[in-house]
Amino acid sequence: MSGIPDLTVLAEEAIAAIAAAPDLDALEAARVRFTGRRAPLTELLGSIGSLPAEDRGRVGKDGNAARRAIEDALQSRRDALESDAMGAALEADTADVTLPGNAFPLGALHPITQVALEVEEIFLGMGYSVADGPEVETGFNNFTALNTPDGHPARSESDTFFIEGGDDVLLRTQTSPVQIRTMQSGPPPVYVIAPGTVYRRDDVDATHSPMFHQVEGLAVDEGLTFAHLKGTIEYFLTRLLGDRDVRVIPHFFPFTEPSVDVSVSWTDRNGRTDWLEVAGAGMVDPNVFANVGYDPERWTGFAFGFGLDRIAMIRHQISDIRLLYEGDLRFLEQFS
Repeated sequence: MSGIPDLTVLAEEAIAAIAAAPDLDALEAARVRFTGRRAPLTELLGSIGSLPAEDRGRVGKDGNAARRAIEDALQSRRDALESDAMGAALEADTADVTLPGNAFPLGALHPITQVALEVEEIFLGMGYSVADGPEVETGFNNFTALNTPDGHPARSESDTFFIEGGDDVLLRTQTSPVQIRTMQSGPPPVYVIAPGTVYRRDDVDATHSPMFHQVEGLAVDEGLTFAHLKGTIEYFLTRLLGDRDVRVIPHFFPFTEPSVDVSVSWTDRNGRTDWLEVAGAGMVDPNVFANVGYDPERWTGFAFGFGLDRIAMIRHQISDIRLLYEGDLRFLEQFS
C-alpha cells in the first residue's frame, strides 16, 4: 500500500475544485489537473500492473470509481456553467428564442467501438493497462518473435497482406505484436490488453472479413497457470455477455502451449442457436519469452485474443458481419 494515494481524498479534492470552478476555462484546468494524462489518478490506473497482486483488484475498482465520480462532477459543473452562459446570452439578445430551430441528426458510436470501450473498461478494472501499436508491422514482431518460423503457412501471401517494396513488412494479422513491443520495452510483470484493427486474406462471408477487430491480452508474472487464464476468460465473458454457455476445446497456436479455442452459444434473429468462436488463448510458449529476453524458467504467462466484431454480433444478434461494415445508417442508428 506504500505510495498509493488515498483515492477517496483525491476524489473529494477533485470534486471540490470542480464545484468551485467559476468558468469553463477554470473547469478545463481542473479537468486536466485531475483526469489529464499526467494526473495522479491517470498514472495510478496506468501502473496497476506493477502493483502487488493483492492490491491490483481493489485499486483498480476504487480508481475507476473515483474517476467516474470526477467525470460526473465535471459534466454536472459544465452543464451548469453552460446553462448560466446561455441564460446571460439570452438576456442580452433580442432574438425571438421561441422560434423553432433546425433539427440536426445526432451521431453515435459504432457498435464495434461501443464493445471495444466496454472491453477496455472491464480489463482496466482487473488491473490491466491498454497498449497500442502500428498496423503496419515487421515480420519479426508479427511472426518470428511469436514462434512462427519462416515457411509457416501464416507467413504466405495467401494468408497475409505484405507491403510492396518492403523488406518483410506487412499489415499485422493480429494485435500480438503489441505484446512483443510491450515486453521489449520493460521487465515483468506485465498485464496489458491491445485492441485494434487486423488484416488477413479471408474470404468474405457472414462471419469472416479481410479486415476485422481484435483485443488481445497478455499476463506475465511468477506462478501464473492455466487456471488463471480460464478464470480471466470466464469472468470477462460473464461481465460482457452475461450468463452463456462457454465451450473450450484444444487447439494449436505457435505462440502458446497448451492452446484452446473459446466459443459461446448465440442465437441469431431467426432463432437459430449455434456456437460462435470468439477467442483463442493459451499459456505463453517459453520460446516467446526467450525472444524478448524474459527468463522462461522464472516467468510464466497467458495470452488471449477476442474478436470484437463477433462479440458485437452476439451482443446485438447480428447474423452477418458485413452489416457492420456497409455504413448503412438505417442499420447503425439502431445502436445509437
